[in-house]
Amino acid sequence: MSAESAIPRARTYPARLSAGVVIVRVVERKLRFLLLRAYRNWDFPKGLVEPGEAPLDAALREVQEETALDDISFDWGVDFFETGPYSKGKTARYYLARSKADHIRLLVNPAIGMPEHHEARWFEAQAAYDIVSPRLKPVVSWAYQCITGRELAPADPEARV
Repeated sequence: MSAESAIPRARTYPARLSAGVVIVRVVERKLRFLLLRAYRNWDFPKGLVEPGEAPLDAALREVQEETALDDISFDWGVDFFETGPYSKGKTARYYLARSKADHIRLLVNPAIGMPEHHEARWFEAQAAYDIVSPRLKPVVSWAYQCITGRELAPADPEARV
């Protein structure tokens, strides 16, 4: 090993990295995904990673700021899925966690004086896959496979755990 490779390096992230959490719960043996709607777009809780902030910390902060959830657990570890660049080169990193909550409160963002999202809703796996943008379909599929060990087929209407 060279002396240069022994020097610890600072972690580098994409210049514009968002971090969020795919939050799931099980209801009557069916997997449900939490999605937040802003205008016509459905997404998972997420936001920009602030300078000096670790992506996982940013993801947890965003969940708390956007949904008030504080009971999430990373039952499947802290692996993540990143989307390709979108919206002026931004990359989104998603972690996977479980919640037992059924009601979500959309908190007011003090900077804008209202919640960042118009609606929060729990969707069954197939419905979540169907409603998200093409950029997020691989995220739903990844999360579903992490949890069930099966691929989410577009024609799998039951999507049971």
